[in-house]
Amino acid sequence: MKFLKLFLLLTLAIVMFSCKTKNKVETTDNPFFSDYNTPFNVPPFDKIKNEHYKPAIEEAIKKQSAEIEEIVNNSEAPTFENTLVAYDNSGVMLSEVYSCFTNVNASNTSDSLQEIAKEIAPAISKHNDDVYLNEKLFARIKTVYDKKAELNLNSEQIMLLETVYRDFVWNGANIVPENKERFRAINEELSLLELQFEENILAETSDYKLIIDNKEDLAGLPEQSVASAAEKAKADSLDGKWKFTTQKSSMIAFLQYANNRELRKQILTAYASRGNNENANDNKEVINKIVNLRIEKAKLLGYNNYAEYQLTNTMAKTPEKVYELLNQLWNEAIINAKAEAIELQKLIDAEGGKFKLEAWDWWYYSEKLKKQKYDLDEEALKPYFELEKVKEGTFMVANKLFGLTFEKLENMPVYHTDVDVYEVKESDGSHLGLIYIDLYARDSKGGGAWMDSYRKQSRRNGIENPPIITMNCNFSKPVGDQPSLLSFDEVETIFHEFGHVLHGLMSDCEYYKLSGIAVPNDFGELPSQIMENWATEPEVLKLYAKHYQTGEVLPQEFVDKIKESSKFNQGFTTVEYLSAALLDMDWHVNTEKSTFDVNDFEKKSLDKIGLIPQIIVRYRSTYFAHIFASDYAAGYYSYIWAEVIEADAYGAFEENGIFDAATAKSFRDNILSKGGTIDPMQMFINFRGREPKIDALLERRGLDSKTK
Repeated sequence: MKFLKLFLLLTLAIVMFSCKTKNKVETTDNPFFSDYNTPFNVPPFDKIKNEHYKPAIEEAIKKQSAEIEEIVNNSEAPTFENTLVAYDNSGVMLSEVYSCFTNVNASNTSDSLQEIAKEIAPAISKHNDDVYLNEKLFARIKTVYDKKAELNLNSEQIMLLETVYRDFVWNGANIVPENKERFRAINEELSLLELQFEENILAETSDYKLIIDNKEDLAGLPEQSVASAAEKAKADSLDGKWKFTTQKSSMIAFLQYANNRELRKQILTAYASRGNNENANDNKEVINKIVNLRIEKAKLLGYNNYAEYQLTNTMAKTPEKVYELLNQLWNEAIINAKAEAIELQKLIDAEGGKFKLEAWDWWYYSEKLKKQKYDLDEEALKPYFELEKVKEGTFMVANKLFGLTFEKLENMPVYHTDVDVYEVKESDGSHLGLIYIDLYARDSKGGGAWMDSYRKQSRRNGIENPPIITMNCNFSKPVGDQPSLLSFDEVETIFHEFGHVLHGLMSDCEYYKLSGIAVPNDFGELPSQIMENWATEPEVLKLYAKHYQTGEVLPQEFVDKIKESSKFNQGFTTVEYLSAALLDMDWHVNTEKSTFDVNDFEKKSLDKIGLIPQIIVRYRSTYFAHIFASDYAAGYYSYIWAEVIEADAYGAFEENGIFDAATAKSFRDNILSKGGTIDPMQMFINFRGREPKIDALLERRGLDSKTK
């Protein structure tokens, strides 16, 4: 018996030692569980494996939960420091690991990452609810909130208190106890449905291929588009053929230049049918579930509909205000769009076309008309817009405005070979932050363009945390000896996203919750959209618009033509956008759950406003990721709302000089550096001296009928 007992004890010890050793190896092997030991403490992408994310997120959730418990169980009376600051300082590991995962999943996804996303989404949803529905934590926050007038807080502290209190209420803290479990279930299901919606779009986009094997069908297409299509086909082992996709960098050029009308129809129809093909990736049932769950969620929170709920914390505040702005613009824009359609039809008729203008004709004939009217050929411009030079142009603008410098860093850990990393420094040489720039399209990347962060700026836990920002686009890769050449729309896209980057980089806030782009969406597009203005300034074009072969600066005649044509096709552009913004609102002002016929609902929404058949809404419901897979639900109007503010704000630069140092400093001090520490309208007033006016936007787009 003694021998057996000793043997069992020895065996148990070995097993326990083995388990400890195994756990230690797993912990040590997971880079999220130790110091990164990387330059600037960036994520060690060269060491991170897909299997590291889930255990790291689970551990980070446990860690923040313990931090929350420590706040809740503090025997001292609630104070701003021991409750609000302690709450803001919690979750450091979770914010860093989760931002790393979501950014990589968006930029370089895989089946494995998508599966992990589905596995962790319920855990993240539950954890968020555990925090926001924690009655003891909310009681402490409310105690401080109710005494705020007595606390002698500064403006940023007051904003943190009000923002946190508002967020808890907005996320269900005041829901009656018997409804909290249902509220949790709704949040969990929505998190999974929104993931599914995005994955379905990515699958539909990746699956479609327009393969051309007859060279005659390429007639009209620019050389760069043909070469890029050949490279794509070759990558699919289709040597001697050409592959076009519904990624916009491929599709728009095809729609603009391909003479083959039937093929233009095919590719646009495929694009507009994504998520609507009665297959495994169909999004109509997903939309039904999302819309109905959002209605239920809004009602649990005391709102009539989801739009009311979403708009509570925005500049617009109410659905009525949003509709008022959108309809005011629509009434002007639709007049212009109809006039443009008539002009295009005349061009078709003049060329002997025996057909009526359709959606797949608009890009093609508007490009021809633009060339006729302004002698401006988009393809003739492209050699002057080499991607790397355009990127350098954004850097030069930031340098002339704010004194920033950008240094490319070598041998940095990255998640894909396409990614470049830059250190950004102040004019005195001090470190400001980092940017990860990822500009090329690939099947593993989500569509569109966006900015995000791996680490937001803050002075969390008393430590200065410089920001680590990421900027993503979907441009065509270089082919052979020819670099990536951009259309002017793509040039504006880079400047737009770079505006978001500056907003994140130049944040100068104490608290994590308020830092960076922590502002309402309808204000958050101001820094990005105002940056687009510099892209077209003649002084700026001379800095970056240089022929990739000769180095010749973009001729002044082209600069003049760009300016002259700036209002061309604005009816189409504005109507295409506004129809999507109005469709978004229509989905989210529904007050009763229903079984929605998605296509019928969409048709009625667009018929109601009188969308002409020659224009397809910018985002049809089944691939409207902004509102069904992101946080822009009842918020797509934000772009035009922000453009009203931005057009007026840029007026300050036009009045004082586009690189006026005092104006740039004021813009940085009053807007870019403030994060969410001040009410957005007050930020604008502090910069401009008054509330914004709509006049500048109407004039810019040529939509003010009084000026015609």
